[in-house]
Amino acid sequence: MPKRSLSPLHRATTHWTTGRRILVAAMVITALLGAAGLTAWFTSRDGQTKTDASPAAPGASSPAPTAPKPSVGTGSVPAPPKLTDPLAYAKAAAVLLWSYDTRITSRDQHLAGMHAWMTRETKYTDWTAISGQVPDPVLWSRMADNAQYATAAVGEAHFPSAFKQALAENPSAITEAYIYAVTVTGKQTIAWKGGGGGAEDRAVTLAVQCRPSSDCALVSLAPSVAP
Repeated sequence: MPKRSLSPLHRATTHWTTGRRILVAAMVITALLGAAGLTAWFTSRDGQTKTDASPAAPGASSPAPTAPKPSVGTGSVPAPPKLTDPLAYAKAAAVLLWSYDTRITSRDQHLAGMHAWMTRETKYTDWTAISGQVPDPVLWSRMADNAQYATAAVGEAHFPSAFKQALAENPSAITEAYIYAVTVTGKQTIAWKGGGGGAEDRAVTLAVQCRPSSDCALVSLAPSVAP
């Protein structure tokens, strides 16, 4: 069997347009600079023009996934946990992003399962960033042919230092959207038929929304890890 990447979900990000990378990067930078700015970015995002988007990178075999229909089922993808702590929810969301099972779950089911974790507040949700982590249909099919699956274990989660500083300087700013930046570290283990497999350390910075007296929900993720 040819050598495989230990993080096939990351391959999909190489097909992102420049515009999509800019949007996700803007979310994370704003989150780290200040919670008030994060809210402003999200509320104005729908009004941004799309003229800065460049053509899809060569080799992109499909457009960005749209929100899946709920009737497709979710296969092996777990339901979102009922948690009110952003650190705990980010840990669970990282496991979600680093895990998959092409043996028993179709790509549409995987997307549907991930979509259930997203915030229902449409002006904040960044489904494009999350769904962009899923391989395109051709790659998913090849992974399924080889019965490929991945499991994940989380090490720790923390608020990035810049985010904590922003909250310390203006504690009330978070109260508009209650969106937190959280960096999670862990390990992903991948296996496929014939005894192949491997593991690697992983890290991600996520944006999660945790309003008081409500369960947390996933908002977006950063293209790079914030310390």
